[in-house]
Amino acid sequence: MRNKLAYIPLLAGMFLVFACEYIVLPEMEDTGASYGENKGWNALATNIGKSDAGDLRIDLALHNDTGQWSAMQAAGTATLTSDGKKTNCATVFVSSGGHRLAPGFRMRGYIGGKKSEQKVQMIYVECAGAEAAPGSTLSLDYTYVTGDYNYYEQEKNKGSGTMTVDLDKVDAALTYPVAESLEGLIRAEDAPIEALNKVVLTLIGIERTGEALTFSWETENPGEYPTYVHVGNPPVIGTDGIIYGFYETPDIVSVPISPSGGKTDWTTEVKVPATVTGLYILLSVETGKQRLFANYAVDITAH
Repeated sequence: MRNKLAYIPLLAGMFLVFACEYIVLPEMEDTGASYGENKGWNALATNIGKSDAGDLRIDLALHNDTGQWSAMQAAGTATLTSDGKKTNCATVFVSSGGHRLAPGFRMRGYIGGKKSEQKVQMIYVECAGAEAAPGSTLSLDYTYVTGDYNYYEQEKNKGSGTMTVDLDKVDAALTYPVAESLEGLIRAEDAPIEALNKVVLTLIGIERTGEALTFSWETENPGEYPTYVHVGNPPVIGTDGIIYGFYETPDIVSVPISPSGGKTDWTTEVKVPATVTGLYILLSVETGKQRLFANYAVDITAH
């Protein structure tokens, strides 16, 4: 009996170390800041031409005008109105690719496909057997979410809308990714971020080699207990308007533990063509409570 009792304090201590990674679990509202009136998502046509099959193809750029970080997805088919005739457009690739895009940012593609077979997915609609006469418009319904990513309430801030694109206004010379500068939105690359349990996250290094960017992260934990702080595999977006980085929810990517009263370092990597410049990280950081992620646009345009 004496030997069994001797193990009890040891087991209790082990339980505290491994069970208290998330010791602060308050009920908190999402911390996502608002940057103005919610006008939904909008689109502009960047090119009107023909697909390989000879169908009408309309390339689009999406603009997040919700006033918050937001992800969107087209709901069903699109409708072309041309010369008084309505045509159903069944091929619709209109989405943020699962990513939350910063308010005021613009995009025209993302990394899609399968994780094992990734590809660049441009944003476009195709309409079989149709022509875009002067005065034509394209309309489509969509759904979207705004604010922080909350694993437990993923559709808490869900909305829907309809966007109408004037096809007489085609602009192939749009600038990306910042369409509208919003005060206080973009952070410097070395700015510290307070994360879960008051752990401080800092981007301490960026290395660009060939077709990849490697980010070095550091967390400093002032608390009495070890803590995990997830940031996922942060994607980037640059002057070509494409979000690079296959979408995964940020909570499933492994990170090292931040020891009590200490620091820990680790790296993430994203593949991006060497020719793409003017990059920003679309960073999600676990903060406030477990599996609640605040969003940050981090300026790495110098790299």
